[in-house]
Amino acid sequence: QVQLVESGGGLVQAGGSLRLSCVVSGSISSINVMGWYRQAPGKQRESVAIITSGGSTHYADSVKGRFTISRANAENTVYLQMNSLKSEDTGVYYCNVIRGFPPGSYWGQGTQVTVSS
Repeated sequence: QVQLVESGGGLVQAGGSLRLSCVVSGSISSINVMGWYRQAPGKQRESVAIITSGGSTHYADSVKGRFTISRANAENTVYLQMNSLKSEDTGVYYCNVIRGFPPGSYWGQGTQVTVSS
């Protein structure tokens, strides 16, 4: 089993910054992909940023140049640095990991990010 615990959400003014953290524990020896997703009120969950075991990163067009995903393998932690926040970044942010063997996809409980304009 895999457990994920997110932290770092909160209320911030537009233009501000937040750093989200996700600590992963359990059977994590073959984690392939780690990522952040978000869900705004009334909208579907969407991918924000992912990072592979090889360090490749992919971002949603809406956050490119503002958000940075990184991982600290020794600490089993993935981060999301969010700068120049906009009101449309508001939502619940979820951490996700995809394990290669045994295969599985796991989610954290979510952390609320609210950007006031």
